[in-house]
Amino acid sequence: MDETNDLSGARVLITGGTGYVGSHVAVALAGAGAEVELLDNLCHSSANVVERVSDLAGVDVTLHRVDLRRQEDVPGVFDGAPFDAVVHCAGLKSVAESISHPLDYYDNNVVGTLNLLRAMDRAGTRRLVFSSSATVYSPEGVPPLDESAPIGPINPYGRTKSVVEEILDEVCAADPSWGVYNLRYFNPVGAHPSGRIGEDPNTDPANLVPRVLDVALGVRSEIAVYGTDYDTPDGTCIRDYIHVCDLADGHVAAVARLLDTATGCRAVNLGTGTGHSVLEVVEAVRRVSGREVPTRPHQRRPGDQPVSVADASMAETELGWTARRGLEEMCGDAWNWRHHNPRGFEDG
Repeated sequence: MDETNDLSGARVLITGGTGYVGSHVAVALAGAGAEVELLDNLCHSSANVVERVSDLAGVDVTLHRVDLRRQEDVPGVFDGAPFDAVVHCAGLKSVAESISHPLDYYDNNVVGTLNLLRAMDRAGTRRLVFSSSATVYSPEGVPPLDESAPIGPINPYGRTKSVVEEILDEVCAADPSWGVYNLRYFNPVGAHPSGRIGEDPNTDPANLVPRVLDVALGVRSEIAVYGTDYDTPDGTCIRDYIHVCDLADGHVAAVARLLDTATGCRAVNLGTGTGHSVLEVVEAVRRVSGREVPTRPHQRRPGDQPVSVADASMAETELGWTARRGLEEMCGDAWNWRHHNPRGFEDG
């Protein structure tokens, strides 16, 4: 445990706590000494996660099966012992799905957040870490992107994150007793090194690494590479990938800072500051899996940017946090999870 982030005695609620990021945040917070409880409606996750998180945390973890869209159900979560902070990971996250079902995204991501904030305010819990996204940035921004880069999301998913950030800014401006960190994730990948928890999409994964792992496992025949003529060293898009355990550690640092002195609303990037191309990711999975990963070039997709990389220096200054794990470890841990859990959390 990082002694500078000792959360012994703190009670933290994690919304979306059985999801990919939320489950890793739960383990990391418990490792820092916090008492964690999870909230999830299980629409895109499994109740089996709770047992695995409890095993890794070394204590029984409580799950509140609650849908944040149901305003009448949310206040009851706060009826017990008071929470010191909330980590808000609950939200729909598929860019493609948000384009075809925008109302669902605004309902879940924005209305659900409003219901949570009202319940928190009534309970006197006014410390929040919000799972935001690098999709809030405009494609006009010049990488590496720092927190002052222009905001201009180009899809409903990104706009829901931007709207929530604006709401949180205004809540903090109206009431100085609130403290909020908007953590803008770049591209979370990897899994807990134990292989007990990891990414388990119950729909067709849109992200690169799960698709590459599917090819290595023989679930897919090849990986589509959308665009091989970008102005990058190998012609393919470059993204900033961050190990989910590093991401979780960033949440621990943010909670610790909020419970110490921080008030107001701050946006902070969580990324590595290093970009990797599509073909570099494919090659890393080949190395860690020892499997072939055939690729097939395709035309560019509309809206894809050649390079998206974080300037994560504010996270180091503000939170004392930096990413520690590289691409090889990210892919190795992701492969370890998928190889030993080919059916995800259905594997018991």
